[in-house]
Amino acid sequence: MAGDLQRRARRVLVVKIGSSTLAGPDDGIDRRFLDALADQVARLRDSGWATVVVSSGAIACGLVRLGMGERPADLPSLQAAASVGQPAFAAAYGEAFAARGLTTSLVLLTRHDTAERSTYLHARDALMRLLDLGVVPIVNGNDTVSVEQIRFGDNDTLGALVACLTQASLCVILSDIDGFYDANPRECSDARLMRRVERIDQQVIDAAGAAGTGLGTGGMVTKVRAARALGLAGIPLVVCQGREPDALARAVRGDHAGTLFASPRRPGEVSPRKLWIALGDSARGAVTVDEGARRAIQAQGGSLLCVGVTQVEGGFERGDVIDVRDPSGFLFARGLAGFNADEVALACGRTRDELAANRLLRELAERALIHRDNLVVFA
Repeated sequence: MAGDLQRRARRVLVVKIGSSTLAGPDDGIDRRFLDALADQVARLRDSGWATVVVSSGAIACGLVRLGMGERPADLPSLQAAASVGQPAFAAAYGEAFAARGLTTSLVLLTRHDTAERSTYLHARDALMRLLDLGVVPIVNGNDTVSVEQIRFGDNDTLGALVACLTQASLCVILSDIDGFYDANPRECSDARLMRRVERIDQQVIDAAGAAGTGLGTGGMVTKVRAARALGLAGIPLVVCQGREPDALARAVRGDHAGTLFASPRRPGEVSPRKLWIALGDSARGAVTVDEGARRAIQAQGGSLLCVGVTQVEGGFERGDVIDVRDPSGFLFARGLAGFNADEVALACGRTRDELAANRLLRELAERALIHRDNLVVFA
């Protein structure tokens, strides 16, 4: 009971830090930056905020210790670098935060830990208990054992997942860029910094561009995707320049730090199970639907039927998470597939009556490809 009361009283902040922001001369870590971060987290704790840090940096630390000048392309070398860098990474955080009276823990996650609903809930419970105990969890992908199928790919997605797991009030990404621009500022001299983004549409996705620096795996596009997922949970996201003085504290105060991606939903409006569908596992495939199917899903709250599908991508099976794209290719929904990809491909171009008249395909006409209870609509 006491733990539940504490959870209702506190506000949870998730701060994500990229490799390029954390990088420095001391074994790949900027200790001055960490000291400044710990100062801010300590002050925020005194004002009622519990903080979770989602941080890249283990691979970068390992590369420095191993004397590798450039990020290798092969997976075993990256895994080895993560293994070497992880102890230094954890120790640096522990030392900086302990000097301010804060206890840290290390939480390593992969897609395998969140893809199943039960393990997703276990990860949630562990994080919530750490916060109950006054600990600052330091969360990172478990890159030493990760392979492509179970790695998160970027820690912006991991940050959004952790924010949903901990029912955060705010998520802040401390980046190497000032925020979201309406064009690539490295290429367009007249690009404008957007202080607030209300809705993420195809124009925003296009403006986000490609990946960022060589140290990390993300970029603005991964931050925009994280913002869209967080919007489902009613969690606003701030993206700002992490090396600006008091950047984190200013973002929490709403002091014009970077870009605020506002949430169009209220906290709790989307169920925890649907948040898991949106973020817990990576999509195993995708379907493109016609305009009628898109309207039925977005405007009428309907399920996705096989007859609305015009194209199938990937080799997904029943129960897998798949993306749903509109005729322009814009990703607007995600859900659990009720049929495998080969079955859905048989329905493309056929009417419901044609499917119902065929004994082998009748089930495709009678059951939804994605039932509304298993469907998450982003826009």
